[in-house]
Amino acid sequence: MLGEKIGEMSGKINSQRVLANPGGGPKMETSFQANGSLLGTDVKETGTYCTVVRPDGTLYGEGQGVTMTKDGKMATWTGHGVGSMKKDGTASYRGAVYYQTSPPKWARLNKVAVVFEYEVDAEGNTRSEFWEWK
Repeated sequence: MLGEKIGEMSGKINSQRVLANPGGGPKMETSFQANGSLLGTDVKETGTYCTVVRPDGTLYGEGQGVTMTKDGKMATWTGHGVGSMKKDGTASYRGAVYYQTSPPKWARLNKVAVVFEYEVDAEGNTRSEFWEWK
């Protein structure tokens, strides 16, 4: 069951590079930084994901990152999602991330999947929203 909205972030892509993918579709590595909130706490997030264009033109991505509070508490995450790219250069993904963390305030994240919506505009600005999946 989809639970409460637990966070949102906005940020910017800060690097991209093309990766070798012999016999497969184009593969791109993207890194970003974002600011926002997670479970009511202001955070900064840094992440990297790799996206492959599948034969039908849809996107499949896998990534990892770290979310950090101003006082240095951290959560790491891994995730995956599917998406699409429009002719204007925007991209949209839907998927799930899985957190690993030790701060008590975020402990419940260790036990749930967190589903997300992630959007990138043509200028590399990112926006994401997160919901707990119980």
